[in-house]
Amino acid sequence: MRESLAIEDTLRPDRLVLGFETEYTWAKAVLRQCFEKIIESGTPTIVTDWATAELAKASANAAFLATKISFINAIAEVCEASGADVTTLADILGHDARIGRRVMRPGLGFGGGCLPKNIRGFMARAGELCADQALTILREVDAINNRRRERMVDLARQKLDGNLMGKRVTVWGAAFKPNTDDIRDSPVLAVAQKLHELGATVTITDPQALDNARKTHPELDYADDPIAAVHDADLLLHLTEWAQSSHVDPHRLAARATKAQVIDGPGTLNASTWRDAGWTFRAFGRP
Repeated sequence: MRESLAIEDTLRPDRLVLGFETEYTWAKAVLRQCFEKIIESGTPTIVTDWATAELAKASANAAFLATKISFINAIAEVCEASGADVTTLADILGHDARIGRRVMRPGLGFGGGCLPKNIRGFMARAGELCADQALTILREVDAINNRRRERMVDLARQKLDGNLMGKRVTVWGAAFKPNTDDIRDSPVLAVAQKLHELGATVTITDPQALDNARKTHPELDYADDPIAAVHDADLLLHLTEWAQSSHVDPHRLAARATKAQVIDGPGTLNASTWRDAGWTFRAFGRP
């Protein structure tokens, strides 16, 4: 179940996987009764053994989903080197029925309490089963994901002439994804913490996650209003893709910032609109 969409995913799942051993045949009847309405609605239902059911979760979430996210982030690195546009490229790939467009959006990578933990847990269990060579790809998936955070710090340093000491950086976002207050393994806060360690004054704003962020990162500054947070900023980082961010007028912000320069992590801001408002605009994998 996706965080912030758990009720939707429970009532209208993509599929049901029921795992049980033959000696527990009664469990099949009980489970079918529990999910009767969902099954009758036409939800694909697969009945299998315990091992296959358990691997269905690990393979879909910890392996394939994470790999797809890291894949497009790796391609974004190539796009930056070649001058290509990763957003358009992702659209092109998404039209291939074998690939699909969902979750293929470059950015800071995945975080939260599940996906990073599940990847490492899956690799560890494969090692216990002496099958770890089959999952070596996940080590690179994890490395690519962590490298995105380092890349954002590098871009921020470049925008600030290589020196973060005494600079003011505003970060839009704290939660690892929108529509939640969850900051577990948040790539946003990892970037903010690193910028702080390098000497920047970092101000965080987020619609839901500020209280949690304050508890775990008291060394950072916080602002309730995203517009006020940009006051005297040398750099704005848009890192959590809250819908509200796309509706802010960049003309209003330009007058508040010391330097009108923004890095768009999730790539959801309108680059033309921000540039027309006088901002120097940068996004992962885009010219």
